[in-house]
Amino acid sequence: MKALYFMAPQQIELRAELLPDLAPGQLLVQTLVSGISPGTEMLVYRGDMPPSVQTDATITALAGEMRYPLKYGYASVGQILEVASPDHAWWQNRRVFSFQPHQTHFLATPDQLIPLPDDISPEQAIMLPNMETAVNFVMDGQPLIGERVAVFGQGIVGLLTTALLAQFPLANLTTFDNFPLRRTASLHAGAHQAVSPAFLKSPTSSYDFPSPLFDLTYELTGSPSALDDAIAVTGFDGRVVIGSWYGQKRAPLDLGGYFHRARIRLMGSQVSTLAPQFSGRWDKARRFEVAWEMIRRVGPEKWITQTFPFEEAGAAYALVDQHPDSTIQVVLNYSP
Repeated sequence: MKALYFMAPQQIELRAELLPDLAPGQLLVQTLVSGISPGTEMLVYRGDMPPSVQTDATITALAGEMRYPLKYGYASVGQILEVASPDHAWWQNRRVFSFQPHQTHFLATPDQLIPLPDDISPEQAIMLPNMETAVNFVMDGQPLIGERVAVFGQGIVGLLTTALLAQFPLANLTTFDNFPLRRTASLHAGAHQAVSPAFLKSPTSSYDFPSPLFDLTYELTGSPSALDDAIAVTGFDGRVVIGSWYGQKRAPLDLGGYFHRARIRLMGSQVSTLAPQFSGRWDKARRFEVAWEMIRRVGPEKWITQTFPFEEAGAAYALVDQHPDSTIQVVLNYSP
């Protein structure tokens, strides 16, 4: 097999490794496609991840600290090549999703695999983690009928969140992003208007705020400086859901003026767990079911902007890093 390793900032390496023999209960999976996360993986690629943080303690394949050299990635779709036990014959040749690093093959147990529904393509299935994240954001924000909602950041997670929010009877859904490509995609996802955040600081801007300001705002840019803008457009007693992971990036925040008197609530939202108020009726399996259904409705594969052979992964990461204006979702393809 070959596996992708992050070796140092802006440096990746494809390493040949020997797959161990199948142990009882394991299955051998050949990867078909995997998705590059332009948020979390860019922290790793650029060296902005905090080294003391676990990659994800809830996912077996991602156990360990974020230190170079590091295998990382969490959106792999593959096909079962071999099963170790006759009890698992049902899995043979099935297409599956798994939270796995980028590599040509991997071993997994059935509890680490999610069978693809028959009507879901591999290119759609790589969107499952980000769609689950978007579902989690909407659940945590709890938008209400007639509310005014803003979403900062229209990368793939922001677009998926916008597409879900567009299904609610909102009074206004406004998105903010620096890049025209993503603002256009945002309008197609259902936003009422898509605005450059630079307009917020321009005295000659023609952008009209809702009156009063937004009831619910999402900060999904990955840039901590955007939190000030998110707070500034949120109305009295409004909610700001912070879905970004900033890693080691820092920015000064102005919390001594408007924020202090406006009773704005800042809410952290992260997909590894469910908010306690949902735990009586919801679990991750139910949330995955919703995510699959939202993938069917939204068709997020239309936001795949580039596909690279796995052997050209270095070029793929450089493009995501250096040209966010021309990328939304970049995919690695493992076909020979």
